Amino acid sequence: MPDRETLHIAELHGDGIANELSASVHQVAAALPIHVQFHPVDLTLETRRKDANASYDAAMASFREHRVALKYPTVTEKESPNKVLRERANFSVIHRPVASLPGVRTRHDGKVDLHIIRIAVGGTYEDAGRRIGDDVAVSIRVIERRPSREAALYAFRLARRLSCGVVSSSKYTIQRATDGLFEDIVRGVARDFADVPHQSELFDSLLYKLLLKPEAYRVIVTPNEYGDFLSDMACGMVGSLGLGASANYSFDERGDVALAMFDPAGGTAPDIAGRGVCNPSAALLAFAMLLTHSGFRGLGAMVDDAVRGAIAAGESTRDLGGTLTTVEFSTAVCRRLARG
Repeated sequence: MPDRETLHIAELHGDGIANELSASVHQVAAALPIHVQFHPVDLTLETRRKDANASYDAAMASFREHRVALKYPTVTEKESPNKVLRERANFSVIHRPVASLPGVRTRHDGKVDLHIIRIAVGGTYEDAGRRIGDDVAVSIRVIERRPSREAALYAFRLARRLSCGVVSSSKYTIQRATDGLFEDIVRGVARDFADVPHQSELFDSLLYKLLLKPEAYRVIVTPNEYGDFLSDMACGMVGSLGLGASANYSFDERGDVALAMFDPAGGTAPDIAGRGVCNPSAALLAFAMLLTHSGFRGLGAMVDDAVRGAIAAGESTRDLGGTLTTVEFSTAVCRRLARG
């Protein structure tokens, strides 16, 4: 029998439920017809307290060697590990797919099948601001051409593959200089994608219309904080933040992806850590995104389908109304993979 193909992944370990999420991913990876070689890096708070720079240096060394990483939730204390990694890896684009799942109770009747493309830098998140006297505080809002263009290019390329249009959204009538620049850049990219419909919508109007008719939207590209707000709202529409997975990308001079990091949207959940009851769905969906990005599109689709199929069949963890433990849910996913 020929040797199985090997996929190398930098695995960035974190805090709280991170070990349980990692165990679930490893269990599912072992059920695949390829060999997945994980290269662990310790980014726990305890290790970062001892020498944060050494931890981040080790993470980036493994990341650059293998070009893809799977990151688990980390505690933010003095600094946000996500922000540090974003800056060191030069991430400019975050992709959050959010889709309705049969079997998950929601308070919303519409069907969501959405791809949120968010500029990973700038906006109001770039500057924490400062106080001026007792009664005034100011901060700078930043929109940069390069990450805006990279986010727009990613959105239009994705929309072309999905045979749909792109909606760019911001507050361009109010933030005329910053959000206006973002919209100008998106329109410039749109001219090179004549086959992909494009329209701009004000962000507050977008939220209203998305709640009324989510089926009308597929790919949305936004500046940093708008995408952050929209991503969490969309996860609420489908029933759980625990179903959200993200991809973070940096690009080379040719516009190709240079580094890609995938992670679940949820936090460290210290209240349930170590009890074996956490929902690993988002981590598994992030792993599926990694497989697809790495050229194993069929396997990525299989893992994604297996996770969603298990939940639809009522094989889910307690947060989704089921009774399964983390390991039992992972086993249910593996059973579905074994059926092909």
